[in-house]
Amino acid sequence: MRVRGHLKLLGAATAAWLAFWIAGLPDYYQQYSTRALVVLEVVLLPPIWAIGVVVLRTWRGSRLRYALVLSFYFSVPLFLYDLVYCGAYLGHGLGFVGRYWYLTTYYFVPALLLVPTALWLERSASSP
Repeated sequence: MRVRGHLKLLGAATAAWLAFWIAGLPDYYQQYSTRALVVLEVVLLPPIWAIGVVVLRTWRGSRLRYALVLSFYFSVPLFLYDLVYCGAYLGHGLGFVGRYWYLTTYYFVPALLLVPTALWLERSASSP
């Protein structure tokens, strides 16, 4: 993948984080009950998976490698943005990962969804 592709992925991840941050205002989802946050977590999974399927299906190279790249860009930068916002700006430090557990779960979701999806698509493409 070329530098431009990496920059596009970083831009897309940044835009996704900003949209999620804006949607969570005024208290970055802290204003909602745990039940509502669990529902939100579950409701977000199918669309994220569907987008992942479309993106991975159209990828011409190694789907597994691309799934790992996508997983990186949609977890590590988001963690760093949350660390700056929740950890530094709001003053929670690394303790934000517990307080904002609904964010923390989504640092793992990309890899947990995309890697198996890439393997499934590879198997599907190679079977007669």
